[in-house]
Amino acid sequence: METHVKSQPNQELSISARSLSSSSSSSSSPTSSSSCYNVTIVPLSFSPVQTKPQGTRPPYDHGTNHDDDQLLENGEVYSMAAGSAIDNIEELRFIGIMGNGGMEWKNVEERFNQLAFTQNSGPEPLMKWSDFGICIGMQQSPEFANELLRALRGTRDWKFHITKCELHCFWCRMMDPSFDSRIRIFFDMCDRDMDGRITKMEIKQTILLSASTKKLSLTHEEAECYATLIMEVLDTENLGYIELSQFKTLFKVYLSRGSIQNNQLSITHSPYHNDPFQEPLSKAEVLFRSYWRRAWIVLLWLTVCFALFAWKFIQYRHRTAFEIMGYCLSTAKGAAETLKFNMALILLPVCRNTVTWLRKHRWINSIVPFNDNIDCHKMIAGAIVIGVILHGGTHLACDFPRISESDHTLFRQTIAAGFGYHQPSYIEILCTTEVATGIAMVILMTIAFSLATKWPRRQSPSLPRSVRRVTGYNTFWYSHHLFVLVYALLIIHSLFLFLTDKLNEKTTWMYIAIPVLLYIGERIFRAIRSGLYEVEILKASIYPGKVVSLKLQKPEGFKYHSGMYIFIQCPHISPFEWHPFSLTSGPEDDYLSVHIRTLGDWSYNIYNLFQEAKLSGPKECPRIYIDGPYGAASQDHVKYDIVVLIGLGIGATPFMSILKDVANSNPKAHFDHTGCGDCSIKKGPLKSYLYWITREQSSFDWFRDVMKEISNSNQQQSVIEMHNFLTNVHQEGDVRSALISAIQALYHAKNGIDFISGTPGHTHFARPNWFNIFSKLARQHRGTKIGVFYCGPSALAKELERLCIKFSTKTSTRFVFHKENY
Repeated sequence: METHVKSQPNQELSISARSLSSSSSSSSSPTSSSSCYNVTIVPLSFSPVQTKPQGTRPPYDHGTNHDDDQLLENGEVYSMAAGSAIDNIEELRFIGIMGNGGMEWKNVEERFNQLAFTQNSGPEPLMKWSDFGICIGMQQSPEFANELLRALRGTRDWKFHITKCELHCFWCRMMDPSFDSRIRIFFDMCDRDMDGRITKMEIKQTILLSASTKKLSLTHEEAECYATLIMEVLDTENLGYIELSQFKTLFKVYLSRGSIQNNQLSITHSPYHNDPFQEPLSKAEVLFRSYWRRAWIVLLWLTVCFALFAWKFIQYRHRTAFEIMGYCLSTAKGAAETLKFNMALILLPVCRNTVTWLRKHRWINSIVPFNDNIDCHKMIAGAIVIGVILHGGTHLACDFPRISESDHTLFRQTIAAGFGYHQPSYIEILCTTEVATGIAMVILMTIAFSLATKWPRRQSPSLPRSVRRVTGYNTFWYSHHLFVLVYALLIIHSLFLFLTDKLNEKTTWMYIAIPVLLYIGERIFRAIRSGLYEVEILKASIYPGKVVSLKLQKPEGFKYHSGMYIFIQCPHISPFEWHPFSLTSGPEDDYLSVHIRTLGDWSYNIYNLFQEAKLSGPKECPRIYIDGPYGAASQDHVKYDIVVLIGLGIGATPFMSILKDVANSNPKAHFDHTGCGDCSIKKGPLKSYLYWITREQSSFDWFRDVMKEISNSNQQQSVIEMHNFLTNVHQEGDVRSALISAIQALYHAKNGIDFISGTPGHTHFARPNWFNIFSKLARQHRGTKIGVFYCGPSALAKELERLCIKFSTKTSTRFVFHKENY
């Protein structure tokens, strides 16, 4: 093995850049065998260090600045000169950052006063040692807090109580800004026998403690493997222990590497970096570019609605019936005309095959926001609710009372012919066909609309248990089919209108005929096509978190684009239910794959079926039918040179297909010049970033194989950068994360795999700092247009959309936000 030792007068520790990056076989320790994930251990080279007799404690070394060299992942040596990031270290802290969930001494003192008691032997208040973690804000990590207290007390006699003076002394040591002071405390935590040396067993125990504190799954064998990794990197002389100077260097390497690799940049200057040759856009221009397609569609729709309302309002303003009912009649008839239009229009956004077909036409897709089809459907539904209230409310509260209570003479002179020259009572009017069908439609629509709202459809825990039993996706799906009856009643209602005898004035059928026929044709087409797409299940996998991965046979002639989704039906559960799932396979794969997480009754049943099938054998797998593919917002990734894919939990599914497609594409053929003028069709982005956020470490199992496959395809092109975020652990830089992060850096540098996730993507701890991430993207890709695609809960979507607008106005980089329906 090639090693380099940098000679220094004070015999300080130095690290060779090539020694870490090398994969030489000179590692002599038998413990670096294949049993430890095939880790190739290559030791660092150290200059000679003075060893101390066993059993002695080295003195404290506060604030000493060393001129050590640090190893970076690219094989270069990074000089740790004075004034570097290590001297102003915030990366190794025992207590959270002030103002960001951290504590100050006054908070600790208040907790001490609450926990303290006074013994008979003296007036000084005391606190139990077991309350130390609660007092300093580590109540969720009591074992770690106990080890920290042991390190702070050192070799002094162990006491069961702590005084306020002692606590303040411990606090000052923990908050000491010196890196040497903090690393000394952490070294003492690892040095359990307090002899000034750390053995392999002590490192293993600290690894297990850190993993337990971070709620990470780690076996004793794995901890043994990682302890071996650290010892063989640091203990080059095979002494069986490491000392403070070696331990310190390990974390300096980790911190320098982390500050470069971590995408959560520390912004020391302005986060907005403008291109001098390109002016940032104004906020008005950014909003216009982002929303103009939605704006003109909504404006056109509102114009048509107001025009129809005004037309009927004015028309009935000049009818003789106006003398009886006044403006109530004009309002009701105007609202009725908009209802006809919206009852026809509401079917078009859910004609999925038609929408998917229209997406293929470039000029239509460029002016119509097909990604907002469901939002458009909801918006029209809201307009129908308003129309029903205006139409039905004015009839029931104003028109009908005026008819029954009007002057008999005036009634005979104006509208008597429409009622057979009989002036009806209010009850008689309610019993007519037109009113009875209208009331029935309102009842059916109220049921369907109520069960389609967010809380009943997703069985919100805030609902009473009795209500949750009759809600959920199934209830939403079946109740929506009540609109079959609604449309039938609408036709009957339109044939028996008051004051309308001419057939050409009964125009309801003219509005709804084409949309209804189109929707019926879609349903028939889907039924026929899905019957032809009974697919064979090639492989079914069960993952933690109740996730099922299905690898399906790809039907002949089944073509799709990355980012699309399909509907799945399992006749064993229900012959009527179809549920949408994003494809995680790439368009060039010879199979289809989906990942299904248990979030409702249908997905719970499908999980149980495949769990039973796995125990019974592959021949017992249930039958599966598919329908699709259908277009989604993620398809628009081909419009951008740079794409940012952000998925929360199972929301990363549509992005797996995109990344596989990008990794398999040829960057040299990025544009397909077809010779048709300016129509250079993009084949895919030049650079893709994946940010996957999840709560549990076990969630990484869902896409581990897919991400490894993507990484293997990406090695030749390097167009994909993957980042994983684990949010249920302590923030990076917290001392409870320090040793795990150091192992993570060493393991990834040698094997290209993150040992936390088992994927090539680097795993960060705690939630992403989106402001810093966007700042980094804006600096790296100045003057470009970046597509930001998000799939997850709506709360984060608002923050990401706000940041896209903010950075588009403050920098020369334009961020365009897209959201998948979750």
